[in-house]
Amino acid sequence: MKSHGKFIAEHSLPYLLLSDPDHQAAELFGVWGLKKLYGREYMGLIRSTFLLDEEGRLVQEWRNIRVKGHVRNVLDAVKAMDGAHSG
Repeated sequence: MKSHGKFIAEHSLPYLLLSDPDHQAAELFGVWGLKKLYGREYMGLIRSTFLLDEEGRLVQEWRNIRVKGHVRNVLDAVKAMDGAHSG
């Protein structure tokens, strides 16, 4: 939690960050699972992004993401969502 507070302050974030040390939320979202690295298997967080609307409804999800191009894809989805609400 201390590192979250520092990160929020450092980047002037206007929202809270989730801390899930027991990975209960990760399990509910289906993003805690078996991973492999250099032949070693272990349980860990599967990189995923979830876009929610203002009411907290799931609009879109991306699972097993790769960083390259991902930010653009999410921003495009947010802009499309904003366009749908303003129209």
